[in-house]
Amino acid sequence: MSIYVGNLSYEVTQDGLSGVFAEYGSVKRVQLPTDRDTGRVRGFGFVEMGTDAEETAAIEALDGAEWMGRDLKVNKAKPREDRSSFDGNRGNSSFRNRY
Repeated sequence: MSIYVGNLSYEVTQDGLSGVFAEYGSVKRVQLPTDRDTGRVRGFGFVEMGTDAEETAAIEALDGAEWMGRDLKVNKAKPREDRSSFDGNRGNSSFRNRY
């Protein structure tokens, strides 16, 4: 399971976010997606913790909490959608021809 953390400051670091979640258990991984063009953090991230109980405790404690001047949005991450296709086929020529 993974935790989604939204409304993050653009100044956030992996170490900083890890430190916040470490108060609730062992942090296995922190991901902060960055913008392809600017390289800047996109304002959200994902945290994986050692156990489901630790993740639940962190979600309950941190959802809505203020950190770095922002009210965090913290919940269970939803499974990633397959974005490799559009209407089932990225190369859908009928789509390209319509527009």
